[in-house]
Amino acid sequence: MSQQAITGTPVIELKNIFVHIDDKEILKNVDFTLHDREIVTLIGPNGAGKSTLIKVLLGIVKPKSGSIHTNAHLKFSYVPQKFNPSHSLPLRVKDLLNLEVCSPEIKAQIIQDTGIAKLENAKVQQLSGGERQRVLLARALLRQPNVLVLDEPMQGLDIQSEAELYDYVRSLPKKYGCSILIVSHDLQWVMQGTQRVVCLNKHICCSGLPENIQQDPAYQAIFGTNRVFYQHHHNHCAHGDTATTCEHDSRPHIHPEPEA
Repeated sequence: MSQQAITGTPVIELKNIFVHIDDKEILKNVDFTLHDREIVTLIGPNGAGKSTLIKVLLGIVKPKSGSIHTNAHLKFSYVPQKFNPSHSLPLRVKDLLNLEVCSPEIKAQIIQDTGIAKLENAKVQQLSGGERQRVLLARALLRQPNVLVLDEPMQGLDIQSEAELYDYVRSLPKKYGCSILIVSHDLQWVMQGTQRVVCLNKHICCSGLPENIQQDPAYQAIFGTNRVFYQHHHNHCAHGDTATTCEHDSRPHIHPEPEA
């Protein structure tokens, strides 16, 4: 298992976590630690238990066995992958933001940083996917969390908006003193934004530095040896020993193995 030396105080530790739902084993012997102001990305195949692990961290799901240790007064904020309130609900952006109590100075800064100032009077249901993600991120930050959990936060954003939001998310641990856990399939984030990658497949099968984890046999057993991370250089993609030109998208991708 690839490892990375982590400094800082653990804010939450999971030890030997087992979760069973309807007699089905969802998580098995999971050990997971998130450190102070650390950015961790959680990856894994469909059905790996990523959502369940998040629910355990948030206290929504109680494990069958194992222990959870947290700092006193730990505060979480969660940005869901999807948020689709009923169109019959008269919910404006400013109404959603006003659900959190925060100082006017911090609120103004977060609204400016997330670029949603012009959206405050818009109905949440009328926002584009990218706009909605920015609003949900702003609301999560207004809670002033110790731990920010983001589930596929870049969905619906164009490339430029993604780059801006990536930079902003990277600044959050220093700016607001929070740790960040992200569930993501976006290799732009996995390669360039996170400090540690954790691969889950009902158990923690590997973890470590983004640039090293693709070489881990446990990772390759799940995703295959041809599903590799790479970074573009001058619009060329280094994939194995060959280079291919990518004219429209300068972000890293996963090249999937051909379907059987």
